[in-house]
Amino acid sequence: MKSETSQFTTHHVVVFLLTFFSYAFFHATRKTFSNVKTTISEEWTPSFHNSTVNKTQPDKIWNSHAMFDNPKDAEPFLGMLDGAFLISYAVGLYISGIIGDRLNMRLVLSFGMVSSGLSVFIFGTLFEWIGYYNKYVYVVVWILNGLLQSTGWPTVVAVMGNWFGRSSRGFVLGLWSACASVGNIIGALLASAVLDYGYDYAFLLSSTVLMAGGVAIFFGLVSTPKELGLPVPDEMITNQEVTIDANSVNTSENIESIESDSDDTESGRLLSRSSSRETEVVTRPKALGFIQALLLPGVILYALSYACLKFVNYSFFFWLPFYLHGAFGWKETVADDISIWYDVGGIIGGTIAGFISDRFRKRSLIVIPMLVLAIPALFIYSHSPNNKTINGVLMAVAGFFVGGVANLISAAISADLGRQGPVQGNTEALATVTGIVDGTGSAGAAIGQVLVPIIQQKFGWKSVFVVFMIMIALTIVCILPMFINECKGAIANYSFSWYSGLTKKRTVLVEDEFDET
Repeated sequence: MKSETSQFTTHHVVVFLLTFFSYAFFHATRKTFSNVKTTISEEWTPSFHNSTVNKTQPDKIWNSHAMFDNPKDAEPFLGMLDGAFLISYAVGLYISGIIGDRLNMRLVLSFGMVSSGLSVFIFGTLFEWIGYYNKYVYVVVWILNGLLQSTGWPTVVAVMGNWFGRSSRGFVLGLWSACASVGNIIGALLASAVLDYGYDYAFLLSSTVLMAGGVAIFFGLVSTPKELGLPVPDEMITNQEVTIDANSVNTSENIESIESDSDDTESGRLLSRSSSRETEVVTRPKALGFIQALLLPGVILYALSYACLKFVNYSFFFWLPFYLHGAFGWKETVADDISIWYDVGGIIGGTIAGFISDRFRKRSLIVIPMLVLAIPALFIYSHSPNNKTINGVLMAVAGFFVGGVANLISAAISADLGRQGPVQGNTEALATVTGIVDGTGSAGAAIGQVLVPIIQQKFGWKSVFVVFMIMIALTIVCILPMFINECKGAIANYSFSWYSGLTKKRTVLVEDEFDET
């Protein structure tokens, strides 16, 4: 059997880069909003409200942008915008996944990027240029942005799942899932480059990049290798699930004829692939319904586990710089720089976990041990001393176990769930399953953004980290049934005797008969 990595083409590289940067640009616009919050809160408050400086008249003209009395009053509204975005984003993920499986994912993704970029431009640039300030309109536009941004993740994961098979998906998607962290860096760089000219230029730059990326996706992305006549990635297909042609003839009924005439097998295989591609042009596989996708094995459990895990992961994303500033008194710029190490740990953790899980062909066997180690890592980090180097190292370790697993679940495992036995060979389930998993995770993240500041104000940061450890424990509980099943399957693949010791049983798959030599 040929290894899947030996069949990678230039098209695989192009798809990897296009989807990687498309979602990175999505995240860049979100990071832009986080980076300009201080400037926005100052802009939305009066300029001359002290006893030593006279107010300019008429006040209606000079302070029409003053929606709040002071920057402190603006902070709750900015927090409400974050919550509204996450809730609409979570709802949109369920919808976008269904849409992505029924329409051309290239069109869905390019539309989402261009329209989301337009909404960001309206929110941060156009309203400032025309001098229009209205709290309710801001909320509506940002909710719309959340819905449009939700088109990104389900479609890019589905496209990657179409191009990269299970045998390499853990490593490839583990590396690819760093796109969110790279997007955060891009957003920070873009905002800092033009923020001195006004926050409207920060939104202008990030929205322009996002819309330009949408145009590139429209003209450059190929959603599935079938569109180019390339073979689909090798999947772990059982004897009962393999079919030989479009008429769904069972492979077991044809084994004798295949073995008796190996020369005819090659020509028959090529003819079958050719006729299959011609059939796919005419008819498209039936997309899975929401309930059907939800009831696929493992989807509910992984969705609930990701809700608990994303609660922790996104709390680090939104609150880590604030925690460093408040707990250690470090400058905001220093806190921002050090907080990058959490993303670095997540990138490394996701890549290594994906690579190892590819070798085991079992995801939960890697996920559970990492989550177990995440609990002491969080406990130790919560007692980190006031030392930047030690804090950064402990932060990277926590990011390795927490962020690494989050990257693996959101990308590789979601793709696995959408291509497993019941929907084997049906590419019209990937986006729906990914939307369910990430949508449920975003709902958990939205709850986290409400609870973290409340817990912190009443009980302190130590209690916040205790909640984080509890959520990690709940994540383990959700995945534990699949971990037990995969352990049983792994044990069944090995035999022990006093003569030969521990040996792995040799499994011959029917699909080996059809691989190119």
